[in-house]
Amino acid sequence: MAEFTTGEAVALELPIARIPTRATAFLLDVLVQFMLGSMLMLGLGAALLYFGADSAWYSAAAVTTIVGTLVGYPVVCETLMRGRTVGKFALGLRVVRGDGGPIDFRHALTRGLAGVIVDFWMLGAFGAVGVITSMCSPNARRVGDVLAGTVVVHGQRQVPFPLLAVAPPWLVSWSGQLDLSGITEDLALAVRQYLSRINTLSPAAQASLGHTLLIAVCDRLQIPVPAGYPPVQILGAVIAERQRRTLAPIITPMVMAGPRPMPIARAS
Repeated sequence: MAEFTTGEAVALELPIARIPTRATAFLLDVLVQFMLGSMLMLGLGAALLYFGADSAWYSAAAVTTIVGTLVGYPVVCETLMRGRTVGKFALGLRVVRGDGGPIDFRHALTRGLAGVIVDFWMLGAFGAVGVITSMCSPNARRVGDVLAGTVVVHGQRQVPFPLLAVAPPWLVSWSGQLDLSGITEDLALAVRQYLSRINTLSPAAQASLGHTLLIAVCDRLQIPVPAGYPPVQILGAVIAERQRRTLAPIITPMVMAGPRPMPIARAS
């Protein structure tokens, strides 16, 4: 298990995929790549033969096949299948970002190129570099993972459900229109700690700390402080919306487990 701190400053523990399962998934992917490459080469070869192409076209077809199978296959699969290839899917593995979130095309492309050039084929001594770097990394990361900022985890195991904030219904529309990019992880963590511990604070401490955090949040968002609502409700709405945007791809498979909402006080 390894702990990931999401962009919402929520700590999640995910089981790291180690060399045996990753190697098995890799061999399955190699088999799929060989089959796809063979079919692609046969198709291109038949087309070139039909049109009477010269040797230069056959060389181009060979390069296209190699690049398409070695780079295109993992990049397309991991992008469309949200961090999985056929081999990873069969073994229950998934590639995630360093903060536990889903990867996108940039991560998949970086991993794919690094896999072909460094980890496995051109300079990788048929996987020796990938194995050695994974063994030396606490989270079993190969060079491609380090460059892309990713980790391979067991995606089918149950992940602890993070503590979530619940926005007051009357502030959901307001918070949904905010640009939350200005809120730093440290500030988000401070607000989350305030919300989760509010019932243990004295009324004076609740008001003082809530007002301080509310001023800091509104300053980062460059908006005026909303009038007519207590700080705990405004902060809860902001953090709930930030969690919704950041954590939705992570927690969607676990919705049936049921969230543990943070208590957000109502106005008296």
